[in-house]
Amino acid sequence: MAGMSTNVGLISGMNTAELIGQLMQVEANPQTLLKNKLVATNADGNGYRAVNLRFDSLNSAAAALSTDAVWSATKATSSNASVTATAGAGAAAGSLTFTVTDLATTHSMRSGEYKAPAGKTAAADTDFGATSIDIKVGSTVTSIALDTDASGTVTLTEAAAAINAKTELGLTATVVQVAEGTYRMQLSTKTSGAAGVFSVPSDASFTDLTTGTNAKLTVGSGPGAYTVTSASNTFSGLLPDTTLTVSKAGETATVSVARDTDATAAKIQALVDAANNALQVITDYTSKDSTTATLQGDSTLRNLAGKIADVVSSGIGGKSVSAYGIELGRDGKLTFKKDVFTAALAADPAAAREFFTETTGTGATAEPIGLAAQLQKVAKSASDSSTGTLTLLAKSTETTAKDLQERIADWDTRLAMRKESLTRQFTAMETALSALQNQSTWLSGQLAGLPKWS
Repeated sequence: MAGMSTNVGLISGMNTAELIGQLMQVEANPQTLLKNKLVATNADGNGYRAVNLRFDSLNSAAAALSTDAVWSATKATSSNASVTATAGAGAAAGSLTFTVTDLATTHSMRSGEYKAPAGKTAAADTDFGATSIDIKVGSTVTSIALDTDASGTVTLTEAAAAINAKTELGLTATVVQVAEGTYRMQLSTKTSGAAGVFSVPSDASFTDLTTGTNAKLTVGSGPGAYTVTSASNTFSGLLPDTTLTVSKAGETATVSVARDTDATAAKIQALVDAANNALQVITDYTSKDSTTATLQGDSTLRNLAGKIADVVSSGIGGKSVSAYGIELGRDGKLTFKKDVFTAALAADPAAAREFFTETTGTGATAEPIGLAAQLQKVAKSASDSSTGTLTLLAKSTETTAKDLQERIADWDTRLAMRKESLTRQFTAMETALSALQNQSTWLSGQLAGLPKWS
């Protein structure tokens, strides 16, 4: 009778399917409690991971302030729109005034005219007139065989392809139609400036179109004026780790390199934003007034929020964080006043850096003193991938969830067996009632067949 199921008993008249369902609800109560616990455990894990992500961001924002590039950032500006300037990490403060004497050009040549034969107009039908060509780049002459198909004649198209195949020369050969059936070949170098100058000693018909020249700047205007050249319109190293690009000859420009306080202030703003995000996510998950806060009353999160507030409110070395534009409001949020910070940075760059990044000791024994250094310690203790408190809490919920899932799966098997057992019992009951009914019917028939006595 395995696998049998019933709805309404044919003999008993009971809704056995409903009865089994009700009994199974009672039997499944322990599993339901496990499922509810699994949902709560997963919610806790999601909360810890969300908070951990914010503390990891705080760690990164604080660590960024420990680099030299943040505190030595410089910015290059140009007085003339035709000159652009970019300062690198090693740029030093200074300025330079110059005139753009010449722009860099690339060398190019063109040939004499080639005419297609009568009845033809295509370059592929036009004879180049030679089976080889010599090209001189610098002091080196390269002879190029042009008859690539060994036909004894070379077309313009064939000649251009052979020259372009010599990629090591850095030249481009182009066939230009100047009139129907009339062509010239143009050779252009890919190398900018005087270094790209070339010639075609084997063919006197080739004439310069443009001459490769270097870009030239004239610094100063008096007897001590000097010139600077570049193969391209970009000059590197004229000022330390600063790149200049010129685009118009005859223009005078002053390029200045100065401390980029905006870049440093942006890193401080990023630190403040990261701290606020960490505090806000803790509020979101622990607020007693929220119906969706899954970590209400969590002491670990409250302690982390308290540590951030303590670092900011305690000040550094007897100096308040407000001296550098940071304030802790009554709502528990940090604000940053850029103008206050940039003024303090300009007044004493070394003191500003020390306020945020100072530490004592080295290596594993280093102790943070500066604001960013202390916040980094708090953030790392929470988000470290191996030992962070939030990391360990999240991993703990994962372990608990896995155990709950296994126990729920075990209950699935147990409940399936219990349902099958109940189904068998009700089926057996219906079978027994059927047998009794059959016996009753037989007995009634026998009694009815007995002779009647008067």
